[in-house]
Amino acid sequence: MSIESDLRKEGIEVIAPVPTLTINSLAKSVSEKLCAAFPELNLDGQDLFIELSRLSMFTASMPEGVAEANYFYKNSSVYLREGVNLSCVQPTVVHELIHHLQALRDKDGELIRLGFCEFGEFKTYAMGLNEGAVQLMASHCLKEQSDIVKYYDLSFPTTSQTYYPLLCNLVAQMAYITGTEYLYKSAFFSTDDFKNRFSELCGEKAYFRIVRNLDTVFYTEEKIVQLKNQFLTEKSSQKTQKIATRIDELRKKMKEIFLQTQNLIFTSYFNTEFKKLNTTEDIEVYRTQLYNYQNYIAIAEGYTTFHVYYINQMANLEAKHESILNNTALVLVQPNKLIRLLQAIRKLWTKQTSSTVELDNWK
Repeated sequence: MSIESDLRKEGIEVIAPVPTLTINSLAKSVSEKLCAAFPELNLDGQDLFIELSRLSMFTASMPEGVAEANYFYKNSSVYLREGVNLSCVQPTVVHELIHHLQALRDKDGELIRLGFCEFGEFKTYAMGLNEGAVQLMASHCLKEQSDIVKYYDLSFPTTSQTYYPLLCNLVAQMAYITGTEYLYKSAFFSTDDFKNRFSELCGEKAYFRIVRNLDTVFYTEEKIVQLKNQFLTEKSSQKTQKIATRIDELRKKMKEIFLQTQNLIFTSYFNTEFKKLNTTEDIEVYRTQLYNYQNYIAIAEGYTTFHVYYINQMANLEAKHESILNNTALVLVQPNKLIRLLQAIRKLWTKQTSSTVELDNWK
């Protein structure tokens, strides 16, 4: 199948090449921002500029509901929606340029890996994790601020309010556990550092289950976008009703799989870490980590899993604390710190969330 046929299949129709001066300006800006945002990656700004300036870019007409930019790995080109403002760097454009920098190819030029995403003969794996990680990098690169958004009856914080917000939130929860340095290194250089670190902290089985769930979130949301486009163009009222029903079904699925994944992330980590607590100082660190985790989670009507888990772990910590106090061979900290463990429970219930941005048109 030709590149033109592949593009048409994606709904992309090329209009014109992007002028060289515009590409160079974009390459310079993005390379500088990447180097400034990720000093720990030791990126070479000149190398990045050369690589991005050689990238083929085209303006194109693209389907509604998809991003303003699209990296087409089969011919290593970027397609930009006609009319997109290139005078300032857009998050979606940075996202697609990072995809180009991620690409690992074999000696024949075939793409074998894109960050976390592995391309097999019959299946693509970890697409959801990769898209979430890359968008977090793009948002960080452009210093996007976190805000509370609402999708699929879920309210949650994210630095990417309109582009892969659910994936970004879940991947940010994973990165809270490992540290962002592991996430960014693996995403940019297509390494297994993040996978190994997360598996070490939470278990390999949990890692693979979470990654599969992230793929489900990615492909389900992609299907919802396709159905919404069909809904807008369909003239038959009977068919539009069927489409709307199917969208509602997928919305419920999205909410369910999201909460399942969130629960798996924090329980797999904090259950594992609890077993490692040997001193009251360990307990204090654990308490703080668990308390601060609430700043990352999504909430929904009727969702109590995290709150219940938190209270149970506070009770378990109290028992663990008493056990350690009775073991004089272990290093102790002041007992009154335990009081703060219990006071934190009250704070958890009374904490007020910031204003919510409603971004979901399908109620």
